[in-house]
Amino acid sequence: MEIMTAHGAAEVTVDEPRAAGAAFLLVLTHGSNGGVDAVDLLAVREVALGLGGAVARVLQPFRKAGRRAPGSAARQDEAWLEIVKLLRDRFGDVPLVQGGRSNGARVACRTAREAGAAGVVALAFPLHPPGRPEKSRADELRGAGVEVVVVNGDRDPLGVPDPADAAEVVVLPGERHDLNRDPGAVGEAVEPWLRRWARPKP
Repeated sequence: MEIMTAHGAAEVTVDEPRAAGAAFLLVLTHGSNGGVDAVDLLAVREVALGLGGAVARVLQPFRKAGRRAPGSAARQDEAWLEIVKLLRDRFGDVPLVQGGRSNGARVACRTAREAGAAGVVALAFPLHPPGRPEKSRADELRGAGVEVVVVNGDRDPLGVPDPADAAEVVVLPGERHDLNRDPGAVGEAVEPWLRRWARPKP
């Protein structure tokens, strides 16, 4: 489905649970130069569907328009919040979980409080820009206002957040920024948190 925002059109791929009524809504997005079919995003999607969640994977306006750079954080966040509002209207009063990889993880953290998210899944969170470890983005994790679970590789050249910066920081050995060596391990790391954030069954 296509969602028009104030900053251009986004493309959203929605997977609904087999049973009636979603246990939660998980909204995922990509990195600056990626797409919604990244293997770590797909691994988290499979886990969420297995728990009875609905999953929306969002191709943000800048990527749908063919750009690699996301532009200003404020514009990106505004578009994201418009998209999430429409998705929440569709799925009703179920817990919202936001997530993404790399730049998408930053968006999910920055907007979590305003979106009313129960939690955030941050994959390959880019702790600092390439080659600039002094420019830490840890404040985006700390400022999310909700619990954040981070999954990073121990060989990520963009850094690994400190365990004190999130509710949980899972560091996968041998993984780099793309988290593509063992996607199943990414799903396993996130599963307990998605289960925790899901709406209890009656």
